[in-house]
Amino acid sequence: MEDLLFLCHRIPYPPNKGDKVRSYHLLRFLERHYRVHLGAFIDDPADLAHCETVQQWCAGETYWAKLHPKTAKFHALRGLLGPQALTFHYYAHAGMQRWVDDLVSRLEIRRILVYSAAPSRFVLKEWPHHPRRVIDFVDVDSEKWRQYAQNSRGIMHYLHAREARTLLEAEQAIARTFDASLFVSQEEAELFQHLAPESSERIHFWENGVDSEFFDPQHSFPNPYGPGETLVFTGAMDYPPNVQAVAWFAERVFSLIRPKSPQTRFAIVGARPTRTVRRLARQDGIEVIGAVPDIRPYLAHARVAVAPLLIARGVQNKVLEAMAMARPVIATPQAMEGIRFHSPLHHWVTDKPELFAHYALKLLDPTDGKSRAAEYGQMGRQFVRTHYHWETNMQKILNILEA
Repeated sequence: MEDLLFLCHRIPYPPNKGDKVRSYHLLRFLERHYRVHLGAFIDDPADLAHCETVQQWCAGETYWAKLHPKTAKFHALRGLLGPQALTFHYYAHAGMQRWVDDLVSRLEIRRILVYSAAPSRFVLKEWPHHPRRVIDFVDVDSEKWRQYAQNSRGIMHYLHAREARTLLEAEQAIARTFDASLFVSQEEAELFQHLAPESSERIHFWENGVDSEFFDPQHSFPNPYGPGETLVFTGAMDYPPNVQAVAWFAERVFSLIRPKSPQTRFAIVGARPTRTVRRLARQDGIEVIGAVPDIRPYLAHARVAVAPLLIARGVQNKVLEAMAMARPVIATPQAMEGIRFHSPLHHWVTDKPELFAHYALKLLDPTDGKSRAAEYGQMGRQFVRTHYHWETNMQKILNILEA
């Protein structure tokens, strides 16, 4: 088998966050075709327990770069004295650089796949054997920072706007240097082609998938809720766009639903809820559940999954997983932006609080809401089974690496 170097900004296991879901499936696909050498950062001490598991999937060498978020943020802020994006200062690591330099030179590795912009810094040099370099940007991260800047003021506006500008410059330079740049959806790829037209012919996309056998409502799951119907939001609850989403929904939407459907609860399910999120539990009908070992029971026994994101890039796995579990999804346009258009499913898309609440109440209606929810839920499950299959979608990666 040919050698391949795979660099990740975060260890690709367990697949419990959006970025780790994609990188996990990518690693499992790559290991069947290459002798994978993996270099990854570990920013959560709990993930150290998973290193041995991940090493079993890598026939080559591995390097784990421990990253302490508070220290990394301090080093990143020092980058304000220079012109580079703070993202790259955050992930600066001399040990990772030495390991990459030695590995690529010693084994003359001819294929390099980088996951997200940050680790690209370790393979920007030129080697005599000219390895083929491919980067999976996933999303246009600079656009996310631009959205942050639009929603912030003062010093945070300055920092976000600076990161948007400097990171875009870095993304453009990486795309010029690498042999191919990949994104999570056609929309993200087209956006970056507009932002980096000089590299447009080398910009591609491959879509996420869903393990529809794992996320299958036919399995039997215990009901984790009490009496009444549930609207559920799932996601990492220390991620600012998720925090903003549930706060907006609680204040602007659920406050309209609860008086008309008093037994309905809003369940927020996801690890590391911030203080802002935990405070939402003071509102009648809102439950902050936190981390759970298996998200499926919380989807299976919810009437509706909501995705009220106001800032979003790429494809939202939370939406695809809810669809795979045959749950109807009510979402904002931002949350559905990277998902293929399907008219019946996009009927439930709005960012207007009154209309969002109206849609939820239709699916909660005691007369026909349950049957309507089941109908749209099955429609969503069939949609993801048709279009979001990991093995099929990842064939693009193999074609590009072997080009």
